[in-house]
Amino acid sequence: MNEQACCFSGHRKLPQKQQLHISNLLVKHILKLIHIGVTTFICGGALGFDTLAAQTVLKTRAIYPHIRLVLALPSPNQTCGWKEEDIAVYQAIFNQADQVVYMSQEHHGGCMHMRNHYMVDNSLYCICYLTSQTGGTAYTVQYAQKKNRHIYNIAQEL
Repeated sequence: MNEQACCFSGHRKLPQKQQLHISNLLVKHILKLIHIGVTTFICGGALGFDTLAAQTVLKTRAIYPHIRLVLALPSPNQTCGWKEEDIAVYQAIFNQADQVVYMSQEHHGGCMHMRNHYMVDNSLYCICYLTSQTGGTAYTVQYAQKKNRHIYNIAQEL
């Protein structure tokens, strides 16, 4: 576990009307963590909350150049089936990441769980957007709770 790291987990679909508020809360929590010594932020590279979190880390890095963005990706072909505009946003984030870690060279059912475990196992903190107790985000947050990570659920602050 890296005590100077924070991972993100959240739903792929975010309420359009709340995206600015979610973004502002992300900034608030990221800055709070930077001020207590967190330097590494690990994102899973998915659509929705992951994308917003990665973009927020990159914007924050312009002010705090010592922080790092690590992309923990299930496989190199994660974007298979995505819309062109989503792939373009993903590629822009990918190109600015400080490190990219692939869980598998081939996409398979278990590589998403591998990614989620990797992110939690390598972080002390988890910033999430969790509104449902089922699905990948719920599973990841439950795993983080089991591992005694510090969890900040932005959805509870809206």
